[in-house]
Amino acid sequence: MNYTQKLTFSMLVPTVMVAGAGSAVVLGAWWIQKEAAAAQADAIAGYLTIGGWGTGILTVICVLACLGMTVWIRRTALQVLGGDPSLASDILAQMAGGQLDCRIPAAAPGSLLNSLQRVATTLTTTLGAIGQASGRVATVSQEIAHDNLDLSQRTDQTMSQLIHTAQQVDAVTRNVHASSESAHHVTTMARQACEVATRGGQAVGQVVNTMQEINQSSQKIADIISVIDGIAFQTNILALNAAVEAARAGEQGRGFAVVASEVRLLAGRSAQAAREIKTLIDTSVSKVAAGSSQVQQALSTMDDIVSSVHQVSDTVAGISASATEQACGMAEVNSAIHSLESLARQNEETAERAQAASHTLQEQATALTQSVGVFRL
Repeated sequence: MNYTQKLTFSMLVPTVMVAGAGSAVVLGAWWIQKEAAAAQADAIAGYLTIGGWGTGILTVICVLACLGMTVWIRRTALQVLGGDPSLASDILAQMAGGQLDCRIPAAAPGSLLNSLQRVATTLTTTLGAIGQASGRVATVSQEIAHDNLDLSQRTDQTMSQLIHTAQQVDAVTRNVHASSESAHHVTTMARQACEVATRGGQAVGQVVNTMQEINQSSQKIADIISVIDGIAFQTNILALNAAVEAARAGEQGRGFAVVASEVRLLAGRSAQAAREIKTLIDTSVSKVAAGSSQVQQALSTMDDIVSSVHQVSDTVAGISASATEQACGMAEVNSAIHSLESLARQNEETAERAQAASHTLQEQATALTQSVGVFRL
């Protein structure tokens, strides 16, 4: 029995009850008419006959009214439902079971079936969009999870490389500090060598001055020897003249001749000694000149050495300054690498949190897809 038949049956029940009541009244009246007293039989029978006809007419009117109301209610219900109520009930049951692709016949606008059709269409569109979106979210979350895994692995590699680099930079920093200290030590030694070379140059200069003074003294001695040689030559001539005059004097000049001979002998010895001294002085002067030349060369060499030592000292000072700057730079690089290491750790933690969030998002998207999958679109 469908819903329309049930509705018609429910409308006919009051009519049947009214008709039954009327029949009961008629039967009761007939029974009273039969059992009434003889004296009142005619009057009561006439009254009951009129009451029976009235009751029958009332019953017919009630039946017709009930039938009209039933037809009106049925037509109104069909207009509101838009079709058979059992069909609407089946459609609602299918939609409650998740079957949104059920066939809904066309109905008048504003009816229940039309509303159900629009609801089914809206739900189908919405759930389809939700399913597609959840699918895309699941795909994107998988890609994010994969990218986060790659990022985490690359971050781990970066951490390892940064740690290795930090160790190497620490070693280089220690070497640079050692080089800086060595450069400072070499700078000190170069300054000391420069001072020693300067003092050596000054000493050589003093030697040059002394050699020049010796040369000048030797020249003066040579001049004096020349004077002595001249005096001896003149004395020899004078002694020779005296001997000639003594020979002319004869016996009276013999003693004077002996003296002149001795003077001449002494003058010859003096001249010989003067010549020997002059030879020695000349040799000494030549040697002093050679020594002075060598000392000049040594002085020039010492000047070159002092200049070279100054250049070496300046170069070592520059190297020391550069080593100090490099040490400061390496310290800054080391600090920057430690900062990068800290940032890499933070990035690794962030990547792990992002990976966990992407896994959670993927799980939620999967659960949403499963929930939407209950409906058949």
